[in-house]
Amino acid sequence: MRYIANYLDFSKTTIFNELHRLNGEYQAELAQTDFERKVSQRGRKSSLTKNLKHLIEEKIQVQKWSPEQVAHVVGIAYKTVYNWIDQGWLDVQLPDLPDHGIRRHRAKEKRGTFSHGRSIEKCPHKVETRQKFGHFEADTVLSGKRKGQAVATFVERKSSLTIVKRLHGRDSQSMTQAVLELASQLQDKLKTLTVDHGKEFANYQTIEQLTGTQVYFAHAYSPHERGSNENRNRVLQRFIPKGQAIEELSDYQLVQINWYLNSRPLKCLNWHTRERKISCVNA
Repeated sequence: MRYIANYLDFSKTTIFNELHRLNGEYQAELAQTDFERKVSQRGRKSSLTKNLKHLIEEKIQVQKWSPEQVAHVVGIAYKTVYNWIDQGWLDVQLPDLPDHGIRRHRAKEKRGTFSHGRSIEKCPHKVETRQKFGHFEADTVLSGKRKGQAVATFVERKSSLTIVKRLHGRDSQSMTQAVLELASQLQDKLKTLTVDHGKEFANYQTIEQLTGTQVYFAHAYSPHERGSNENRNRVLQRFIPKGQAIEELSDYQLVQINWYLNSRPLKCLNWHTRERKISCVNA
């Protein structure tokens, strides 16, 4: 299929869609008839201009937006964006799209864990209501390497502010330093931190003593208890593919990723993107 696409100077998506235009074995005459029928039923000229095409491709490919996010900002139905992709009018491939609907298998825990700490069951109800700023979820995203750097992700529950920071190690000391930097950047507005039992959070008592922050631990195998963080991690992994060493990321690239994550319109915020202090996300 790649050879055909290169030879005809079309994208692989266009060739794939053409070969699957009809059910069963591909027949050129039937495919052409089907194409002409759909053209005649189109009713009006496509609104996909050159500038709009470039904008959509930039948002999806570079900034990792979903078609639904793009559609809302542009002011069109999200199904229209999918139709343009299916018809090959947009140079967007399946790997460019978020994997909604794909069942995920839980990866084997490789970080090491510990069992003590304040349970999320003791977390005040006001934290769950997301009415006050300062309640964060935190996690670690590792590269595909067994050793080396990682990144810490912090997501504020009310505003969905996302901060990604480089960790120079995978130990609790590195995470503690990252949390202390976060608390300083937020000017002591860090009220609670909800995390899992990864060993990098083993120094939670030091964090509480130095920042005045309450640390709560989610139940094992319950990612939904830190749903905002899990969602943002999936988006982050589209910027940092599996197997890429964190060391390969420059500080500038990390700042860019922070900006991309915080400039995306979110459905949970009624498609708004809040004004965020970019200085807070410099790693």
